[in-house]
Amino acid sequence: MGSLDGKVAFITGVARGQGRSHAVRLAADGADIIGVDICADIPSNGYPMATREELDETVALVEAQGGKMVGSVADVRDFHALKAALDAGVAHFGRLDIVCANAGIASMAFRELTIEEDLEQWTDVVDVNLVGAFHTAKAAIPHLIAGERGGSIVFTSSTAGLRGFGGLQGGGLGYAASKHGIVGLMRTLANALAPHSIRVNTVHPTAVNTMMAVNPAMTSFLENYPDGGPHLQNPMPVSLLEPEDISAAIAYLVSDDAKYVTGVTFPVDAGFCNKL
Repeated sequence: MGSLDGKVAFITGVARGQGRSHAVRLAADGADIIGVDICADIPSNGYPMATREELDETVALVEAQGGKMVGSVADVRDFHALKAALDAGVAHFGRLDIVCANAGIASMAFRELTIEEDLEQWTDVVDVNLVGAFHTAKAAIPHLIAGERGGSIVFTSSTAGLRGFGGLQGGGLGYAASKHGIVGLMRTLANALAPHSIRVNTVHPTAVNTMMAVNPAMTSFLENYPDGGPHLQNPMPVSLLEPEDISAAIAYLVSDDAKYVTGVTFPVDAGFCNKL
């Protein structure tokens, strides 16, 4: 018996990285998965996005855990496409219990940007990270309420959603602003949805071993960030967490073990936020 037997989870940004890890972990715990990913590049972003082939690989990995998955291509910035994908998944499985608003980008650069590039980075980062999180919740909440079984929403924020760092460019500022904004969204929804026994929390990872953290643009940004070495190091002796470390926190927050945990900013950060 798994802790999530019979439940259905909706995960955005599911094709690789943390989203894939969350899907595999929740499937191992008994959940079926509705997953979406953009499966296309965003020009202002400094690294390639996931592909349709990677989305198909996630489906196969979920099935290898004994779970079932409906995987669709959808951009979280497009509310109607996102809602259509979720609605189809709920129609297929018959319910929705868990929401992981995970999709996000981090457009960092350590070079002089034109004002047009700067503004484009800001807009794209905020639209994916914050507007996309709102779209995810907006599409999912009616299903959670209609189920009359309670539920759990977890937004993926960041240590940058609790502390002020990110530089002066639009991408870094947009990342910090969006990840802070997710906390406000979470706190408000936690209060609004509590009468329905729907819990809402954020998880705040330090750097994780995914494409977002290890791409050349991010590496260059971190190497040139003022006092980047000591300032951005974790107190515990680990430079990068693995996606599975964040999935373990997600698995707890969406389980009945956390049935009265709501409105919480949950760092999984090797002491990073405590240090700063």
